[in-house]
Amino acid sequence: MSACARHKGQDERERLRLPPVKSPPFEYFAPRSLDEALALLQEHGDEAKVLAGGQSLIPILALRLAHPAVLIDIGGIDTLGELSRNGVLTIGATVTQRRAERSADVASASPLIADALPQVAHPQIRNRGTVGGSVAHADPAAELPAVMLALDAVMTIRGATGTRTVAAADFFQSYLETAVGIDELLIDVRVPIVAATGVGASFQEISRRHGDFALAGAATQIELDGDGRVRAASIAFCGVASTPVRADAATASLVGRALDDATIAEIARLAAADLDPPADVHATGAYRKHIAGVLASRTLKVANANARGNL
Repeated sequence: MSACARHKGQDERERLRLPPVKSPPFEYFAPRSLDEALALLQEHGDEAKVLAGGQSLIPILALRLAHPAVLIDIGGIDTLGELSRNGVLTIGATVTQRRAERSADVASASPLIADALPQVAHPQIRNRGTVGGSVAHADPAAELPAVMLALDAVMTIRGATGTRTVAAADFFQSYLETAVGIDELLIDVRVPIVAATGVGASFQEISRRHGDFALAGAATQIELDGDGRVRAASIAFCGVASTPVRADAATASLVGRALDDATIAEIARLAAADLDPPADVHATGAYRKHIAGVLASRTLKVANANARGNL
C-alpha cells in the first residue's frame, strides 16, 4: 500500500470518527501460580487488568475503553481450572463456559446453570469465555451473574492477606463493579447442589438477535415438597438495573403455595413491580420492565413443570 493510500485511509477513519481497533500498549505477564499472579497484582495495583478468557476484556481494549499498563493472563494457572462436585459444586475461575455447559456434574448439581449456559453469546465465545470471567466482569446484561444471584452462590476471593468468601447478594456492587479488590482474584464460584427430587429451573431471555446481550432475562429455580407446594423459590433478573436483581419479596410469598396459573401471574407481576430499568437505544425502560414480568411468568411455568416431573 502506498503512503498516499495509507494517508487517505487514515483521513477517512478520522472523518467518519470510527473507533480504534487496536489495543493500547501494555506489558504482558503469564504467571504459572496463584502466588505469582497475586504478587503481580499487588505490585501493579490499578494499572493492571486480569485476563481470563478475554471475551469481554479484549473488545474493551480494542475500543480503548480501558488503558491498563499491565495485563496479567491467569489462563495458565492450573488450580483455577478445577471443576468439582463435593458437597457443593465448585467452578474454578478459568473453567470455560463451554466446558461447564458440557459437564455432567454441572447438569446434575445445578440445572439452572445448565439451562443458562447455552444462551450465553455463541459457541465460539463460550469456547474461550470463562465462568469466573463473566461473574467478575459483572455486566448487568449477562446471564451468569443473575444465575449466581438466584442460586445464592458464594464467591471465593484471594488476595495477599488471605482468602475470603462473599455471597452473591453482596458480590455485585454496581455497574461492572464487584467485591473483588484491585489486588485480589476471584478464585472460584461455589453453588449449592440441588435436592435429588422436586427441583425445577429455567432461564429465559429476550434479545434482538440470538447471542446478543439480553434486553432482559430471568433466572428461576423452585423446589417443591411432596404435595407439590413450593418449599423454596428464587427469581433473579438481568438487563434491568446496574446489577442483577433478585425478587426476594415476590418469591417469599410463594412458600407453601401451589403454582397454578393465577399464582404464577401474581408472582410474576410482583417480581417486576419494583423494577426501574434504564432506557437506551435498544429498548425503553418500560419495555424492559414489561418483558421482565413476562419472562418471570414463563420461567415459573417451566420450572414448575420440571419440578413436578421429578417429584
